[in-house]
Amino acid sequence: MPYPMKEIRRNFISTLQAIEGAIYKKLQPLNVTMWKTSEPVSFQQRYSGEMKTLSIGDSWGDIWDCAWIHFEGEVPQEAVNKKIVLLIDISGEACLFNEEGCPVQGLTNISSEFDLSLGKPGKRVVEIANSSKGGESIDLWADAGCNDLFGKYQDHGRLMEAHIAECNKVMKELYYDFEVLLDLLENLPENSARFHSIIHSLNLASLFLNEYTDVEAGKAREILAAELEKKGGDASLSISAIGHAHIDLAWLWPIRETKRKAARTFSTALNMMDRYKDYVFGASQPQLYQWVKEDYPALYEKIKDKVSEGRWEVQGAMWVEADTNLSGGEALIRQILYGKRYFKQEFGQDIRVLWLPDVFGYSGALPQLLKKSGVDYFMTIKLSWNTYNKFPHHTFLWSGIDGSEVLAHMPPEGTYNSAASPTSIHKAETEYLDKGVVTDCMMLFGIGDGGGGPGEEHLERLKREENLNGLIPVKQEFGIEFFDRLSGKYENYPKWHGELYLEKHQGTYTSQGKNKRFNRKLEILLRELEFVSAMARLRKDSIYPAEQIEEIWKEMLLYQFHDILPGSSIHRVYDESLRRYEALEIKIKDLLQDACQHLGQTTPFIINTLSWKRREWVQFEGRYIRVEAQPMGFTTLNCDICQKEQEEFLSLTAAKNKLENEFLKVEFKEDGSIQSIYDKEIKREILEPDCPGNVLRVYHDTGDAWDFSIQYRQREAQPCALIKVSTSVNGPKAEVVQVYQFGTSQIEQRIILTEGSRRLDFITKVGWHESNKMLRTSFFLQLKALEASCDIQFGSVKRPTHSNTGVDMARYEVCAHKWVDLSEADYGVALLNDCKYGYCLKENILDLNLLRSPGYPDEIADQGLHEFTYSLYPHTGNETTGMVAQAAYELNMPLSVHFEKNTCKTESEDFSFIQIDNNNIIVETVKKAEDSSHIILRVYECHGTTTVTGIRFGLPPKGVVLTDLMEQEIMPLEVYGCEVNIKFKPFEIHTLKIEY
Repeated sequence: MPYPMKEIRRNFISTLQAIEGAIYKKLQPLNVTMWKTSEPVSFQQRYSGEMKTLSIGDSWGDIWDCAWIHFEGEVPQEAVNKKIVLLIDISGEACLFNEEGCPVQGLTNISSEFDLSLGKPGKRVVEIANSSKGGESIDLWADAGCNDLFGKYQDHGRLMEAHIAECNKVMKELYYDFEVLLDLLENLPENSARFHSIIHSLNLASLFLNEYTDVEAGKAREILAAELEKKGGDASLSISAIGHAHIDLAWLWPIRETKRKAARTFSTALNMMDRYKDYVFGASQPQLYQWVKEDYPALYEKIKDKVSEGRWEVQGAMWVEADTNLSGGEALIRQILYGKRYFKQEFGQDIRVLWLPDVFGYSGALPQLLKKSGVDYFMTIKLSWNTYNKFPHHTFLWSGIDGSEVLAHMPPEGTYNSAASPTSIHKAETEYLDKGVVTDCMMLFGIGDGGGGPGEEHLERLKREENLNGLIPVKQEFGIEFFDRLSGKYENYPKWHGELYLEKHQGTYTSQGKNKRFNRKLEILLRELEFVSAMARLRKDSIYPAEQIEEIWKEMLLYQFHDILPGSSIHRVYDESLRRYEALEIKIKDLLQDACQHLGQTTPFIINTLSWKRREWVQFEGRYIRVEAQPMGFTTLNCDICQKEQEEFLSLTAAKNKLENEFLKVEFKEDGSIQSIYDKEIKREILEPDCPGNVLRVYHDTGDAWDFSIQYRQREAQPCALIKVSTSVNGPKAEVVQVYQFGTSQIEQRIILTEGSRRLDFITKVGWHESNKMLRTSFFLQLKALEASCDIQFGSVKRPTHSNTGVDMARYEVCAHKWVDLSEADYGVALLNDCKYGYCLKENILDLNLLRSPGYPDEIADQGLHEFTYSLYPHTGNETTGMVAQAAYELNMPLSVHFEKNTCKTESEDFSFIQIDNNNIIVETVKKAEDSSHIILRVYECHGTTTVTGIRFGLPPKGVVLTDLMEQEIMPLEVYGCEVNIKFKPFEIHTLKIEY
């Protein structure tokens, strides 16, 4: 007769709940006193706040309040020989400290928001005595935060529980026996013998439970033991279970709370290791470890001990789990450089796995950065979040834009918060797309973001599941052990070429535009600072500010975390990061000015940080001067030229309806949009007829910081109203200034054509005061191309401009850095920018996302003043022969004039530190080596072509060595006087270490 499964399942769940209710018996409440502060204070300062005595049910704070809470009591005599625990729930997060001020255990509230299918988030049990003698004194301090795991204010911040309780050990063991078998039952075929055997045993065990006494529990355990002892046979697939606690460094909480989340999580992991001897745990992000080292040194020493014992795995090659769409190429290298160096110096570990479970898409440049940094493996989860198309692999070789390959794995369960339950194991097996080819997969179990990682429930389940009949085998081990075993069968694995595009979170390319602008500007300023400081050190033996530069870089890298730079955090995170960006900008500029002064120049001079000669206009003392700047060096500004009368620029025209220089003629419509862009040199119209360019459109956007609808263009866009126009010709610049109004927002654009330039610049200021709106500009071009070229770190990628397939359709917004280009064989148009990243590339349209203002999680996201520049760049040939990458670099890195007290002596000299024969080889970085006085030169091939080039140095080197990205020597290069020759594969990066 078939079982009435719905009724039986209800009965079993009811029995399980009754068993759970019988585990703890509350004996008496604790005495609770708190000292509340608005911001965290140290253990030594715990008495500094507002004092208050608390009773159960009292509200102790508002959202983000902090407190040191003191729990006191005495175990009653009736508890002799009983297992005694404390039950504590403060409606927030807390960390218990010992008398020396060291964190010992994290606690989280039962009501915290969490996906309950992955488990219960609350950690409320504190073990006191396994067999009480009665009368033990309770004296515990907790550092408390009035917020749950995800920044919510739960239960009005009330003290829900603070009790001394008796723990029934037999009943707790029965609970996990029953729970594991019940969950296994849900994943077995109803017609299998195993299913019927388990259901019979659960039913029989339930019948013994009436009063829920120890005796009844013992008999029930005896029945269930027979089922738990049944082993699996030879398996075709096994799971590597890795204890983990993913921690966002900021998200729905500020950075200061993350530091405390780290202490709660790491102390809980150590606590669980003491209780479960086979438990191994892993945590990523050196930044977290550094915070713990600074704020909780005793806890840090305990972690180091566990790493030495082989119980704790330091994971992830990057300083933080960084966004890889938006971060610059050199920034990604520094993430790996500083991340690997930290773990090597602090723990003696060489990290070979890039650990990025939660990042919003992965640049095609990453495989090369990893291989040239000694990182062989890559782990993520996020591609399982695709909206429209299922990513076809869980284990694969990932080949980057240059052909470099790394072994990639995505845990098939699709989460980094696994419950480690039979359902988790069953899902991993059924979802694994590469089973049959691959015999291993990974499972990351535990509760992240301050949840303490794995708890008792995870480890009790695994203890029963290790080789349980009905499940594939599972064992705990380190991630590196898993990957090393996986790497033995490379020849069997499928290959994925190019970027790993996430069909989700495309809004993060644009959200929080001010942070993105600061990030781009400061990456460039740091590049200039390192280059000028290196030159000053070589020429005048000045001090290279290595420690200050590293400190700035590490803070910059922190803000590139995948919920900060993408714009997906709460408002407080951006209030704080913007203030810090401003302070960092001042610091970098001060250091740069100091380095410039040490170059020894006594006349005004121009610094060109790019690796080609530039002939451009600069402004000095109110005058425009045409200069020819030497590559990667400085050029004296001739003061005699400064005194000449300003030249006339006969080719320039600026009127309300027209701009013109010797290359382009631009005509405007009455509404301010562009009616025509005519290339006078090629005699070609650029825009489609009746499709005006640079129409500033405002779209309805009901998304959040992560996402906006694929259908946004199907709603009618709202135009911006042109309210004012002015024109001028100022030296070599013809300019139309347009002012637009939309709602309470105002947009000012200075549209400029410069003598001798093919760039049409749109220098833009926006006072933005809209909600749930998105501002975009677009250009409909007279071009036919099935692919657009898009700038990414250290190269470019081709992306379809059509929607032939579901995969093509899903790319309705793509990320690119300084440029995108649409080209035919002999002609093309690029759209350049100085701080934007979100583009729509469909058919013949180049469209740029300028601003969006979602209401969650920052309710006033992007309100206020914004400044940015984008440029239309028509060119002959395609994006390579048209020198698009070089034009974009020039927009982002304008020539700068440096001088001291306007002295006009003539002792100065021009100097070019580096000259390169080929224009497709770009110098990305010049810096001092990390561990020596040598100079590091980083160059890459930008057009995707094999190239042999000569690199000439302005000072004769003693020797040049090719290194990897971690500055480890590979081979010496032969030096011919001041020159070396080196071969590049397409998009290859080379790093040279130069001795002087």
